[in-house]
Amino acid sequence: MATPSPFVRGAMVFTGVLVSCVVIAFGRLAYGLILPYMREHLALSYGQVGTLGTVTALGYLGLVMVAGICATRWGGRLTTLLGLIMVTSGFFGMSLSSAYPWLLAYMALLGIGTAFTYTPMVSLIAAWNLQRRGLVIGLLSSGVGLGMLLAGLIVPHFAEHDVDGWRLAWRSFGVVGVIVIALVFAFFRNPPAAAADAPPPTRRLDIYRNPRVLTVGVLYGIVGLTYIVQSVFMVSYALSSGVSAATAGKLVAANGLVALGCGPAWGWISDRIGRGTALILAMSAATIATAIPVVYPVLPGFIAHYCLLALTISGLFALVQTAGTEQVPPRDSPVAFSYVTLFFAFGQFAGPAMAGWLIDISGFRAAFLCTTAIMLIGIALTVQVWRFGRPVGAVAASPPTRTDSKAA
Repeated sequence: MATPSPFVRGAMVFTGVLVSCVVIAFGRLAYGLILPYMREHLALSYGQVGTLGTVTALGYLGLVMVAGICATRWGGRLTTLLGLIMVTSGFFGMSLSSAYPWLLAYMALLGIGTAFTYTPMVSLIAAWNLQRRGLVIGLLSSGVGLGMLLAGLIVPHFAEHDVDGWRLAWRSFGVVGVIVIALVFAFFRNPPAAAADAPPPTRRLDIYRNPRVLTVGVLYGIVGLTYIVQSVFMVSYALSSGVSAATAGKLVAANGLVALGCGPAWGWISDRIGRGTALILAMSAATIATAIPVVYPVLPGFIAHYCLLALTISGLFALVQTAGTEQVPPRDSPVAFSYVTLFFAFGQFAGPAMAGWLIDISGFRAAFLCTTAIMLIGIALTVQVWRFGRPVGAVAASPPTRTDSKAA
């Protein structure tokens, strides 16, 4: 197959933004918005809803490396389609279920589907845009902001007008998922194959032991753990502190709106001041944002939290993901990216259960005080990334024109 036209490449990036919207924002983060209504209607404890978030992360953690192997064998396009089908099925399943075992099963399916979708999708699109990798990954991360904007509008609207409104919210996510599946089928192309005379890739074990990769991996794990706790429980914290449900929904929507352009902006900034410096700034700001409601748990504190987090979080994701692909030569970046994503998945697995347990025994402030302390460790790791200096894979050659026979 010939190299895709500029239109198709642009359509791939746009579709990738929507994929991020569906699998990350709707599939993982919007759960925190739906949680208060679903918990009340189904009479679930905070420990139970924390476990629901944990099984999603467990599905992701257990399958993310398998998904990478499948993407190598089947191509990123087919793997992404399979993952999206699983995520969309999970949405419709959640909209129909009341029994806790079924909720666990469908939440696990959301995690498994995300594993088969997000990492193969990012690797596929980045492979077509090696010279603009930071900008493109920043654009893909903006889909998270788009998704949270939509979720912040959809969930409160349905939940406040219908006792089963939370079910309608899950169903609406499923409808969007169906549309995105069609776009992936139409526009995605598998990335270029390696040239026959290219150097052999580094042994996987050597990549896994690489101090640069390990540092970025632990940092990504901290980002995953602390942000999923914020996403799952911050709305509930705000409601328990006297903030109305409508106001909380507007804060999440505004967060998503502001975050839309911040991923690409942070990518642009990091290209000029360095990835390590940008990471220090973004991680420090996100830590301050998480600490504010701990110190000041009233409406202005939650407004400050969401505003500051909106300016930094999508950029933080984009910077860590880009750094994960740059600590090794370009030919090894897909393996390195899958590996650091494993740390992210483990953080998202541990976060909800840990926070739910802390909330049940000590309250919301204790949980968010703990995540703030963990984020301080993350700041120390960003300093280490800064000390690494120029990334190994910062400069990459243009992709070869010969393409994988699995494309399209």
